[in-house]
Amino acid sequence: MGKRVSLKDIAAKVGVSTALVSYVINGLEKEKRVGPEIVKKIREVARELNYKPNQIARSLRKGSTNTIGLIVADIANPFFGQLARIIEDEAARHHYTVIIGSSDENCVKSAALIEALLDRQVDGFIIVPSEGCNASIETLVQREVPVVLVDRFLPDVNANYIVLDNFKATYEAVTHFVAKGCERIAFVAYQSSLVHMQERIRGYRQAMKDHQLEEAIQVKELLYNHAKDFMDNGVSELLTGNQKPDALLFATNALSISGLYAIKNHNIKVPEDMAVIGFDGNEVFDFFYSPLTYIEQPIDQMGKESVRILMEQIKGNHQTVQIELQHRLIQRQSCG
Repeated sequence: MGKRVSLKDIAAKVGVSTALVSYVINGLEKEKRVGPEIVKKIREVARELNYKPNQIARSLRKGSTNTIGLIVADIANPFFGQLARIIEDEAARHHYTVIIGSSDENCVKSAALIEALLDRQVDGFIIVPSEGCNASIETLVQREVPVVLVDRFLPDVNANYIVLDNFKATYEAVTHFVAKGCERIAFVAYQSSLVHMQERIRGYRQAMKDHQLEEAIQVKELLYNHAKDFMDNGVSELLTGNQKPDALLFATNALSISGLYAIKNHNIKVPEDMAVIGFDGNEVFDFFYSPLTYIEQPIDQMGKESVRILMEQIKGNHQTVQIELQHRLIQRQSCG
């Protein structure tokens, strides 16, 4: 193995001091007023010599690892996969690397991931909180570890967050159904105490009441890990019962996809027999014979803003930032 290229080697070839090379390599050229020609030359020589900085030593000097921990519910879910990619790309713009883990909506696994990432000395966290994880998030806040909650927040924890106005999203979806003549509107959601899911249910219920459809309220709440079983075995109760709905609203991307399969298996025509609105877009919807109307979350803004807030926290700005974003209802053919 050849000798590792050092700052001294670059300095010798360029004909400048090691300190000057260090300023450029560490991005301090403007602060130290290094001339642009020298900066260009140092970087050219560094590339030519295939210089690789010693990240461990660099981290010890800076007190920073330039890594952030990202914990999502399920990286296989298209929504969280897309969110993770946006966060990863945005973090790279700030010269940060992202370490990603999935909690699988399990608070024990989420807490273990947080501890593992703390052991890796990440500079901060972006977390999609799972049910029951209040204590582990509160610990991060109390220890002044930079953290931003995304997609969901915890009412009992005064943490930074960026989320959707979920109440307004489902309220508008119900209003859209009503405008299309629907009266028996059912809502399929997860059984969860998390605020984002409760707000989606609350928005649905309030809209039904405001449109004088309170007696027609039907909410099917199912366990996160049993969603597929419900769609395969229990959906007939909802779709063929005495109060068969003329419209279905789904609370998540995954439920929307499972629901479309169930509708197809029951030979229900969309939108002739039943109108449908999903939550979040998905390429799968483009292959459904009746392109799906859906609630669009501003996922790009959500991801980029979460990184921006975290970077400010890492820099020492400890002012709590809490942002609520607005949705768009993308109208296609599934509501007629």
